[in-house]
Amino acid sequence: MTLGFFPPLDARLEAAADLIRAPLHADIGSDHAALPLALLRCGRAGRVVIVEKTAGPLEVARQAVSLSGLGDQAELRLGDGLIPLLPGELESVSLTGLGARTMLGILERGRAAGRIPRALVTQPNDDAGLLRGWAWAHGYHLKAERLAPGFWRYPVLRLEQASGPDTAYQGLPRAAALAYGPHLLRQRHPLLVQEVQAQLHRLEGLERHARPQVLSDLTTARSALTWLENSDG
Repeated sequence: MTLGFFPPLDARLEAAADLIRAPLHADIGSDHAALPLALLRCGRAGRVVIVEKTAGPLEVARQAVSLSGLGDQAELRLGDGLIPLLPGELESVSLTGLGARTMLGILERGRAAGRIPRALVTQPNDDAGLLRGWAWAHGYHLKAERLAPGFWRYPVLRLEQASGPDTAYQGLPRAAALAYGPHLLRQRHPLLVQEVQAQLHRLEGLERHARPQVLSDLTTARSALTWLENSDG
């Protein structure tokens, strides 16, 4: 079979695709369906479910699927987040290009409806620490992380349901690991070093205002930088 046109992946979606492998995978808020179609093309998914909340984006995704020539491996559904999925239908879901709080709302509504899967790949556009904290509180372990360049530095997380404490955080300052990522800290990822330094520069400029959240964030950033500079990890 000759395949057709595929929407291109940027660095953040390439990073997300690298963390996905599943016989049936759902992508929530897929836009142009670039990620699920790439998963099919490279064999990282056997079938995909594409979920959009409104009819316009769903039609855009439908057209992309049609142009790809992979319509027999893709199903499109209209609905809110994880709700269009059946309980236990699949084990793997991705959420990309959304704010962390929006993602938390989707995950909480899906969890309440019994539709949250075992594996989650998330690429928030802002505070990834919120997702790491949610995972810690709800029995999901942080199995892998990526940091992709772009307009921002984009964190990509793979979370898997598991029992017991998450060993990814062992030996690390907890607040810094939640904020910046335990795997990224251990890797001393160059983009992460830039991120921590940028945060320090921003927060130190606000320190004189002595707002509690600013002081807390500044302490966390200093802890992360100290670990990066002094640990033997």
